[in-house]
Amino acid sequence: MSRVDKSEQQRLSVFKTYKLYVGGKFPRSESGRVYEVSDSKGKWLANAPLSSRKDARDAVVAARKAFGAWSGATAYNRGQILYRVAEMLEGRKSQFVHEVADAEGLSKSKANELVEATIDRWVWYAGWTDKIAQVVGGGNPVAGPYFNLSSPEPTGVVTVLAPQESSFLGLVSVIAPVIATGNTAIVIASEKSPLPALSLGEVLATSDLPGGVVNVLSGRTAEIATPLASHQDVNAIDLAGAGDVLAKELEIAAADNLKRVLRPQPVDDWRATPGIERMTAFLETKTVWHPTGSLGASGSAY
Repeated sequence: MSRVDKSEQQRLSVFKTYKLYVGGKFPRSESGRVYEVSDSKGKWLANAPLSSRKDARDAVVAARKAFGAWSGATAYNRGQILYRVAEMLEGRKSQFVHEVADAEGLSKSKANELVEATIDRWVWYAGWTDKIAQVVGGGNPVAGPYFNLSSPEPTGVVTVLAPQESSFLGLVSVIAPVIATGNTAIVIASEKSPLPALSLGEVLATSDLPGGVVNVLSGRTAEIATPLASHQDVNAIDLAGAGDVLAKELEIAAADNLKRVLRPQPVDDWRATPGIERMTAFLETKTVWHPTGSLGASGSAY
């Protein structure tokens, strides 16, 4: 046997260390805890960080810090950045196919279809960033010498509970509409299948998305979501990945500071073309009145 063959046999694989994604960085959990993630057949895949309440609070600080610049960016610029994320996902498609296949117990061909649908979904929302205002905003007819204009504005910091079963397509389907409209997000990855979400953090970090716009936490969904639901600096919460009992508890906790709450919606097939409901769920409407000035004898006005 040649020397090259021996070195190849003796080489040890480099196992991936999954970390949280908070504020554009990759910290380990403050608690130092991890939990085992297995595939659909019970085979060990990796150790994922087990986020703590402190990690959740750090994510809120990062999301709030990023909100001003992200919400103040032009809609066109946000669309460009989201499209750049789709480009990065396309370049790492094979990695996500592997992770989705393991996470959801799918063949490589089925996983490939889901990953391609996920990339297309991201592009779809990238195209909506500078169009949603035209759909839900506009001029309002009023009786008087006024312009009356309504325009949508982002709600703020949004906690998103990712779907438990759809580890990648469902994940992107709840993240993209939140940030496309100028909000910042704290994402709680699927408890059972968090690896695609943690890998998505690596894609976001190497795209043009500013740090803190999306923050990804993994661990026990109830343990992380409970402090976020009652956090005074979180403006809204999407309960997509919560069961009935947990959703009710979080809804009660969220009422304390009048958070917007998007209750769990039954989704038969995440591949179906989404409407705009997830975008409008986290938008506020600002209405501005502006006098047109006195009408002259000719009936003209400015």
